[in-house]
Amino acid sequence: MMASGDSRREPRQKHNGLHWLGLAARGLKRDLRAADVRALFVALALAVAASTMIGFFLDRLERGLTRQAGQMLGGDLVLEQGEPFSNELKSTLREAGMTLSDQVDLVSMISRGERFQPASLKVVDSAYPLYGASQVDVGNGVEPLARGPAPGEAWVDPRLESLIELELGDDVQVGRATLTVSGIIEREADQSGGFSSFNPRLMMHVDDLSATGLVQPGSRVEYEILAAGPPEAVSSLDARLETLKREGVEVRDVRVDRPGLGSALERAEKYLALAGLAAVLLAGVAVAMATRRYVDRHLDTAALLRCFGASQRQLTQLFALQLGWLALAASVCGALLGLAGQAGLLALLTAFLPLELPPPGPLPLALGVLTALAVLVGFAGPTLLRLKRVSALKVLRRELDPLPASAWLVVAMASLVFGGLMWLYSGDLGLSAALLAGGLVMLVILGGVGSVMLSAVLRLAALLPQGSHSASPTRALRLGARQLGRRRQASLGQLLAFSITFAAMAMIALVRGDLLTAWQDQLPEDTPNYFAINIQPQERDAFVETLAGAVDERSSLYPMVRGRITALNGQPPQEAVPESGRGDNALRRELNLTWRDSLPEGNRLVAGEWFEQGAAESGVASSSASASGVESSVSKSESASDTVPISLEDELAGRLGLSLGDTMSFTIGAATVTGRITSLRDLDWDSFRPNFYVIFPPGVLERFGHTYITAFHLGDDQSPLPGQIVENFPAVSLLNVEAILGQVRDLLTQVTRSVELVLGFVLLAGISVLYAALIASRPLRAHESGLLRVFGAGDRLISRVQGAEFAILGLASGLMGALLAELAAAGIYAGWLDLAPRLHPWLWLGLPLGGALLVGLIGHGLSRDLRRQTPMASLGLLGEA
Repeated sequence: MMASGDSRREPRQKHNGLHWLGLAARGLKRDLRAADVRALFVALALAVAASTMIGFFLDRLERGLTRQAGQMLGGDLVLEQGEPFSNELKSTLREAGMTLSDQVDLVSMISRGERFQPASLKVVDSAYPLYGASQVDVGNGVEPLARGPAPGEAWVDPRLESLIELELGDDVQVGRATLTVSGIIEREADQSGGFSSFNPRLMMHVDDLSATGLVQPGSRVEYEILAAGPPEAVSSLDARLETLKREGVEVRDVRVDRPGLGSALERAEKYLALAGLAAVLLAGVAVAMATRRYVDRHLDTAALLRCFGASQRQLTQLFALQLGWLALAASVCGALLGLAGQAGLLALLTAFLPLELPPPGPLPLALGVLTALAVLVGFAGPTLLRLKRVSALKVLRRELDPLPASAWLVVAMASLVFGGLMWLYSGDLGLSAALLAGGLVMLVILGGVGSVMLSAVLRLAALLPQGSHSASPTRALRLGARQLGRRRQASLGQLLAFSITFAAMAMIALVRGDLLTAWQDQLPEDTPNYFAINIQPQERDAFVETLAGAVDERSSLYPMVRGRITALNGQPPQEAVPESGRGDNALRRELNLTWRDSLPEGNRLVAGEWFEQGAAESGVASSSASASGVESSVSKSESASDTVPISLEDELAGRLGLSLGDTMSFTIGAATVTGRITSLRDLDWDSFRPNFYVIFPPGVLERFGHTYITAFHLGDDQSPLPGQIVENFPAVSLLNVEAILGQVRDLLTQVTRSVELVLGFVLLAGISVLYAALIASRPLRAHESGLLRVFGAGDRLISRVQGAEFAILGLASGLMGALLAELAAAGIYAGWLDLAPRLHPWLWLGLPLGGALLVGLIGHGLSRDLRRQTPMASLGLLGEA
């Protein structure tokens, strides 16, 4: 019998579920005629559109960068060490699903007849390249080739071609082997080397390496394995890669060491995420304002349903389903807008991004729908609880409205939801928590400031003269201020909502302007477009004279000494650094060291102090002893006289676990020099000027063999200067980076346009808040205008009173918004975008005036039909059901 009863109950429950679902859909269809429901729909759609647009774009950009990074690194994984890799390791990689290519890098002297030139040899196998193609001239013009040189052949770059006067078909001597030049390399398939190789390049096949006789015991040779495979194959090797790092193998992983597009694009990505969050926040505020009106309209409906036997649970289910339908429709509309928006972003950027972006994935769409539901639950949930607490007696006694949710509950719920969304979008828990905590503190402060400001505005309005006639401006201002004072709590709520709206809109505009300023300052017109390296000391003065008067701008000449880190705090580097830093490339190669008596241009001290005059004199004697063959001690307890002060780049210090007072020992030739870190520097790596990880004071490195480097800007592309340098200084390597500069400038221009496109979404979200807030107060304002009309006020006076009320509200909101925007922008600059905080005086004038104008126009426009209604109709709106 129980089974039979259960079988009868199940269809009935299913029928009830479908019944409530249909009832909710019919109720929503009827409600779409109401302005507050339209405001809810617009706010949710904008939240979904902003989040999905930015999510789609960043997701495609992320996956596209990962794909491109494989080409730039040479593979999804690159392993490097000073000895050949074992067959066992290669088998492990192949079994994981990776395709391998072996590569060997070394430096040797190249000769043709009587001409000699040191060159960097890149020895590749038949599998090279794993990604992309090299641009090579093999006699028919430059063409893409997805292979390397054949055995017995060599490809050379234009510098080597010019230095020893090579032509296609010539023979060059590489060690004991003779190779035929069959190609001139314009661009290699893998560009991970950058400026690290100062010597001209020669590429050859691995089958010819043994014939050269260059690989001998003690030779400086780097062996590499380039591996390509799907992400899951790379992830399956994580444990083995960690073991390799501990063993001293340098591991470059496409997921970690992905070459980005520079700090400009990184900041742009952060700006887009910030703009998306601002749009979601504004949409949430609009949802909260519109929900308040929605609930007030449905209190009588809920009371009638209670009279017909509906339980609190059924009321909750009905209105939750109704808003669920609304969220679903808004999500579909917002997703379509987001897809169109991200297509617009890509149309602006793809011509300048050096990659082919994959099609959109499903994750941003899911996040958009989740955003809509989260905003609805967080910002509307506490207010909707009033509907289930309504009493059936409200049908007879209108004053039996359920108490509204307490302000702290609404704020707490909305804050938790928005904090979760902020963490989801930024990926930074600390930043999200800090911004959320700061926002809540500012909200409390704004509540107090708003209350004081509202009182001050009312007092100032009371001091205005009455005016000579009934429709005078001063009389309208007095009456408008009194209207705000009569409903002080509602006015304060609108003031806070408008302040947050103006602050978010202003903050996004401020960040946009300051980002553009930072990008323009980053690459001024006189940015160096040539690097000159390997300038010999005896050629220094003559080289400077050659540049004098021929270049627009030149950096200082920096001396360079090559040194390898051999001890940190008296311990071997691999034992002294944190486990995460054991594979750092700085421990595996020689670093370029320099000396300076002053802080270089573009460097900023972040800790410690710069060298004092004569700071290095105490360490010169011990360093000289090392140079003569007597090794200096590098123990942790050595005295200050055994070390010299050095300045270290801040990020490298973090990767190696070093701080002020720690020591670093460098082997330079046969000598060892030990330095104690006395300062940490932040560098501008995007400045296209020479930068150095380690700087010594004068008087320490001069005795070692060194060359000079400089960068300069050459304005006229037809200038004969490059040819003169090649002819008069054959040992100097001249690198032209004008093409790179042009690409960066073009990219910044297009990123600027994408930023402006996103700003438009934020402005629309802000306007939706104003619309929702004014719609929520519409019945109360209608009631007040009806009362004024009953007491003899004409259309002109009512229009001016409402305009004055909205203008006063907008002016006060603009002042508070300016304060909040300045504080929020300063925190975001310092904590996220790495920009210097700055004050914006124009904001304190423009935002209050703009707020008064915007709120005044929108409010006045939305109240136009109310002013045309009869007093009876206007008074009846207060109880609208």
